Amino acid sequence: MYLAATIQHTASSDEVESIAVATRLVKEAASQGASLITTPEASNYLGPHKDKVTRATTLEGPVVGHFSKLASEQGVHLLLGSFNEKSDDPSRSYNTSVLFGPDGDILGHYRKMHLFDANVPPTLCFAESDTTKAGNEPVVIDTALGKIGLSICYDLRFPEYYARLVALGAEVIAVPSAFTMTTGKDHWHPLLRARAIETQSYVLAPAQYGEHDDEGLRESYGHSMIVDPWGQVIAMVPDGSGIAIAPIDLARLRTIRASMPLAAHRRL
Repeated sequence: MYLAATIQHTASSDEVESIAVATRLVKEAASQGASLITTPEASNYLGPHKDKVTRATTLEGPVVGHFSKLASEQGVHLLLGSFNEKSDDPSRSYNTSVLFGPDGDILGHYRKMHLFDANVPPTLCFAESDTTKAGNEPVVIDTALGKIGLSICYDLRFPEYYARLVALGAEVIAVPSAFTMTTGKDHWHPLLRARAIETQSYVLAPAQYGEHDDEGLRESYGHSMIVDPWGQVIAMVPDGSGIAIAPIDLARLRTIRASMPLAAHRRL
């Protein structure tokens, strides 16, 4: 058993400040004993999307380097929820999660597969695919803290993706997000609980919160949380910046899976 933490903050176009706030919260979570710490989607930048491609860096660049050093300094497993990674398309970047070990080494990375293109009148019209290139491979990473499946935000609406993560061995699933207020107030809680129940996994959902300076188009719902394999919300940050922290008990997970062996019962 160990403690995991989900971070909640409000990133902006001020990348230096966004990284500083995320760093402070990671250090606070580590001081409370968390061994696995997760930050939201777009942890380092959430401003005008027309600028994000020009700001994109590589896995060897300064953003990843900063969080690698942070993981090593704190001696924790750390998930950089996502950053904008350069792709081979000059007009689009990847939306990429990176998991670091306690020595700062990259254990694995995941490029968001499902892109948020939505038109929900009267306030929400967004086309992530205009500036983001989709990834094409689900990722599960075997760590000392269990097998960790990676996903990002809009992936949450596609249960078949999470079934695939479990088929690949996932026990803990990360869902770093910047869920909009429009959709989050109705869908965030039930979707996270459903994914935890269906996969019989711990779900860690660090989230962005509040208004971002992206030309007035975006407000994030927040409610970062940790959900256990029975679908119970065991920690949550409702509003503002903060940390949700809770124990991860893989023995409890295995008991739940043994008592109701969904994987063995699946027919499709």
